[in-house]
Amino acid sequence: MRTLISGGTVVTAEGSFPADVLVDGERIAQVGSGLAATVSADETIDATGRYVIPGGIDVHTHMELPFGGTFAKDTFETGTRAAAFGGTTTIVDFAVQSKGKSLREGLDAWHAKAEGNAVIDYGFHMIMSDVTDDSLAEMDQLVAEGVPDFKLFTAYPGVFFSDDGAIFRAMQRTARNGGLIMMHAENGLAIDVIAADTVAAGTTDPIGHGLARCSVLEAEATNRVIRLAQAAKVPVYIVHLSAKEALDAVRMARDEGLPAFAETCPQYLFLSLDDLGHGFEGAKFVCSPPLRSKDHWDELWKGLVKDDLQVVSTDHCPFDFHGQKDLGQGDFRKIPNGLPGVEDRVDLLHDGGVVGGRITKERWVEIVSTAPAKLFGLYPRKGAIVAGADADIVIYDPNRTRTISATSHHMAVDYSCYEGRTVQGAPDLVMSRGSVVVRAGQFAGRKGAGRFLKRATADYARMA
Repeated sequence: MRTLISGGTVVTAEGSFPADVLVDGERIAQVGSGLAATVSADETIDATGRYVIPGGIDVHTHMELPFGGTFAKDTFETGTRAAAFGGTTTIVDFAVQSKGKSLREGLDAWHAKAEGNAVIDYGFHMIMSDVTDDSLAEMDQLVAEGVPDFKLFTAYPGVFFSDDGAIFRAMQRTARNGGLIMMHAENGLAIDVIAADTVAAGTTDPIGHGLARCSVLEAEATNRVIRLAQAAKVPVYIVHLSAKEALDAVRMARDEGLPAFAETCPQYLFLSLDDLGHGFEGAKFVCSPPLRSKDHWDELWKGLVKDDLQVVSTDHCPFDFHGQKDLGQGDFRKIPNGLPGVEDRVDLLHDGGVVGGRITKERWVEIVSTAPAKLFGLYPRKGAIVAGADADIVIYDPNRTRTISATSHHMAVDYSCYEGRTVQGAPDLVMSRGSVVVRAGQFAGRKGAGRFLKRATADYARMA
């Protein structure tokens, strides 16, 4: 199957230019002007007035994640389908090592969840919750299998928490095997003390979640893990950075020339602590780190402009308000942590970033596609509109508007964090490896069409 996309404006991280794109099978065959006159195609798609961009890459999702006695609602089928509707053509999800179990058992369980179900391509990171001699040795094999990233936590004592010694040992291992340590950086031990004091003082509603998880404790943990990585002489990637104080720690490290990288999420750019403050309705907005006050927004946008933040991912981890979030009635500590967002990321960032005048359209493509591809061993197979790349392509209408709502989204969750928000910009057509997945708002893909992506090691993070 040969498809010619003609008349559009190709937008990449490097620049924008009018060009036609020829897709042959699963790959991009040619990018250039006037291809309609020189090549033959089975189908020609007119992209006049629209952008032709590489498919979005969301490197932080949690499909079917067990948390707080329940599971995230989206399966690999529903979650990747929703991602495709939002212009995302690749996800990297987190396989989970359970306490006392091996990394292999966790990874095999996630392969079983995804294989035959995912609509778009996918990869895995590995959550390490039990750092032992055996699990450290296993890291080498996972890197060789294309799972080169390992997430550790300074939060969630008794569940995912690792102490500084365990984190440092894992970092030492990646110095040898080329892997990358990803860190959830909040001081969980101190947070648990504050949370208990907050409940004892009578605050049990969701607002207590935001008040207990102080931004200074995110900053402290962010600086600490960066300095552990400095001592181990390895790069480190901070996930879901939410606070300006934590961003300052990343800025300081990068100004010193350290390979410290970080992502933020749409919820930290568009939602705030105020959303937690409407009685138990605020449970819809409980995630960790928590939403911050609105004065953090400008600093995070500045971080994206200046490349102190390299990526925007979603941390997509949806729980129904009715039947899951309400497990925390009477005690905010029992509310399952996580928000839905995999479908809305690309449009929110176009609307709030490009249309809002905060970032260029080229930077938009970079933070939603190209930079994650480079940092996580997928570039230039993904994240690029160049000959030889996978034909993961979105034809994007920068002028079309839509209103975000749980009544129309495709995520398997009963509410939207952005209910009623109108955004400018939406995908008209989404292509995964040359096959149309979404066309004019209709699903055209296939369950199981997504393939596991064996990813390269974090060489880019070491050289950047």
